[in-house]
Amino acid sequence: MEERKVAILLSTYNGEKYVKEQIDSFLNQTYKNVEIIVRDDGSKDSTVKILKEYQNNYNNIKLTVGKNLGFIKSFFELLKLGDADYYAFADQDDIWLPNKIELAVNSLNKLDDRKPNMAFSNVDYYDTEMNFMGHGEANKTYSFTNSLYECVSQGMTMVINQKARDMVLDNIPTRCLFHDWWTYMICSSLGEIAYDNTVTVKYRRDKKNQTVEGQGFIAILKWRIKNLFIKNGFLDIRMQQIEFKNNFYNKLTEENKKIVDVFVQEKYNFIKAIKKAFYPKKIRRSMTADIAIRILFILGVL
Repeated sequence: MEERKVAILLSTYNGEKYVKEQIDSFLNQTYKNVEIIVRDDGSKDSTVKILKEYQNNYNNIKLTVGKNLGFIKSFFELLKLGDADYYAFADQDDIWLPNKIELAVNSLNKLDDRKPNMAFSNVDYYDTEMNFMGHGEANKTYSFTNSLYECVSQGMTMVINQKARDMVLDNIPTRCLFHDWWTYMICSSLGEIAYDNTVTVKYRRDKKNQTVEGQGFIAILKWRIKNLFIKNGFLDIRMQQIEFKNNFYNKLTEENKKIVDVFVQEKYNFIKAIKKAFYPKKIRRSMTADIAIRILFILGVL
C-alpha cells in the first residue's frame, strides 16, 4: 500500500510558551509523510513569529494567520486547508510521543476507507512544567449512544480519514460543544473507530484548558456544576444532538435511527424520559455518571 499522507492540524492562540515543544514533537514522528498545517487564531504574543521561523526552516510546515474565531471554528477552518489521506487534531501545548502518527495510520489502514473512520489513543497527564500527574483512563469504551452525551476521544489523540473530514466539512454545525465531539458523533454513528490503549500524548494540564480530564473527582465535579448547571451546558448538549439529527438522520442505520428516536428530543416527554432512563445498555462510562444521567433524564434536564 502506498504510504498515506497525514495532515497535522494545529490551532494556536497566544501559545508562545509551549508551541515549540509541540511542533518539535511533530517533527520527531517516526512516520514521515506528514504535513503540518497551522492556523493562528489571532495571537497577540510572539506565537506567529515563532511559527514563521519554523515555516522558513521546514518545507512541510504551512502557516495561516487568521482572525480570532475561537478554537472550535478554527479547527473547522483547518480542515478546509488540508489535502491529505488522514487528519490529526493538535493542541498547542501538548507533546506527542514519536510513534503517535505511525500507530494511528496502522489502525486506519485496516478500516474501510469508504466510511468516516477515526483512530484514537490514550494519554498521560502532566502539569505545566511537564511533571507527571497521572495516567489516562485505561481501556476506554465507546459507542454512538455514548457520543450523544460525552466525548471519549480527546481531540489531540484523534486521527480521522478523508471521508470523515469531508463529512464534517459538509455538515459544519452552527452549535456544537467541541470539534472533536462532533467528529466522534459522526464516526461512531456512520463509520468505524479504532482505539489503541497505548499512550501517545503527554497532555499538559494548563489552567486554560477547556476540559478537566485527569484533574481528579473534585475538579471534575466543580467543572460539571459550572459548565452544565450554571452555564446551561445541558442545553448545549441537547442542541448539538438536535443539529446532529437534522444533518444525519437519513444517513443512519435503522439501529442508530432507533437510538436517535429514543434520546434526541426538542421538548420534554415523560414517556421518552422513562425510556431513556431505563435504556438497557450503558450510556456513560462510569457507573456513577451512568446513574446520574438517567436521573437527569427523568427530571427533564437532558
